Amino acid sequence: MKKNEILENISVDKLIFGGKGLAVAPDGRKIIITGGVIPGSVVNLRILKVKKGHFEAQIVDTVKKSPLEQELPAHYQVYGGCKWLPIAYKEQLKIKEEQVREAFHYVEKYWQESPEKTPVFHPIVASPEIYGYRNKVEFSWGKYISEKEGVYDTFRFGFHAQAQFDRIIDCDFCVLADDEINAIFKEMNEYSRKSGLPTYDPKTNIGFWRHFVVRKAHFTNEIMLILSINHEFEEYNRKHEGDILIFAGKLMEQFPHIASIYLLQNSGRADIVTGEAILMKGKPTITEHLLGKTFEINPKSFFQTNSLGAEKLYSVVRDLMKTQGGTLLDLYAGTGTIGILLADRFEKVYSVELVPEASKDGAKNALKNGATNITFINDKTENFLPKFLAENSDIKNTSLIIDPPRDGMHPGALPEILKFNSKEIIYVSCNPATLARDLDYIFANSDYHLTDIIPVDMFPHTHHIETVVRLEK
Repeated sequence: MKKNEILENISVDKLIFGGKGLAVAPDGRKIIITGGVIPGSVVNLRILKVKKGHFEAQIVDTVKKSPLEQELPAHYQVYGGCKWLPIAYKEQLKIKEEQVREAFHYVEKYWQESPEKTPVFHPIVASPEIYGYRNKVEFSWGKYISEKEGVYDTFRFGFHAQAQFDRIIDCDFCVLADDEINAIFKEMNEYSRKSGLPTYDPKTNIGFWRHFVVRKAHFTNEIMLILSINHEFEEYNRKHEGDILIFAGKLMEQFPHIASIYLLQNSGRADIVTGEAILMKGKPTITEHLLGKTFEINPKSFFQTNSLGAEKLYSVVRDLMKTQGGTLLDLYAGTGTIGILLADRFEKVYSVELVPEASKDGAKNALKNGATNITFINDKTENFLPKFLAENSDIKNTSLIIDPPRDGMHPGALPEILKFNSKEIIYVSCNPATLARDLDYIFANSDYHLTDIIPVDMFPHTHHIETVVRLEK
């Protein structure tokens, strides 16, 4: 079997973490499939890579639909960001829970040796809403020109095609955004197409329209719009700037929940939302509430994209943590949301985050919520921990919350957390594979054991899954 060869009538066995499908080739080798397959379907595949023990392949077409596939309303569109949409939500939860269980097979040996230390694997916590739940949606402009396919589209506005970052699919309706966000998007779509200004082309660094970000606070309904443009486009002038300002004013009249509109000057070649944010209309921030606390959100703030789901996640963390009093270290803290929510339980909280803007946001929100016992520190966790130990050797009662990025904890941080001799550690993970890897190190080098494992679904119709675990001495 060779690259670009077509494999016909392949049955998809399951989905593995990351959203890829798993199947078996006629010669017995495993096939890892990209392209949004569904377990139980029969598909034709194109081989992308031939490895020693497996193939990597992409779906060409579906021969037979899966019994898990549900009929969707005619106006729904499936993009790369919601490729599990055809799978009924109950089945999505089963798949995600099983993926977390499989990840923990890697460390089961530690409690098989001591059955009394077997952790409780709790049922997965479902998202309270499965449609229209995103409080931040990022749309992109682009073009797609292909002589081979006979396509010459110079203006597209929507989302990136799955695994094809140079191709934008026109959006009619985003199921992960609510009706108000979809309505605002349609107005932006119509205006930008009539403006006469072209979409940005990263190959030539020419063009104007780049990204359109809508942030909507679930509990206050306040909306922030961020319009990312190439301000160095030579045809962009004061008339265009004035027209956009007039359009922004009309949007605010049409949609009274819009509280802020920003223009983001973005001339970099990278396809990311970055640059100098200039407030065009309204106030600098919007406000969101979580579990009785108030949070201000600016254009560059990190904030969980599912507000109701975030309440579920943080409630799990709050309920799992048994310790009160002493010192809490909130590691990889982002804007310090967890530390703020738990501040009233501890004498002192240290919020450790590498990104300065995130810590600045956290410090403002801490003061707004009366959490005056939090110190925000900009540093790498692996650098902070040994310095903190050296300077605070007399601290006896320290609890840890760890919420690292998908890559998990830095190898240099793992030995350091064990030196704190904390009674309990709460680890919040967005990647069960790296969670299991980090736990393997902890178990092999300490007398910690797991008491609880709780999967939490924050992102319906996607492959992403959060897992919260509690470790105890």
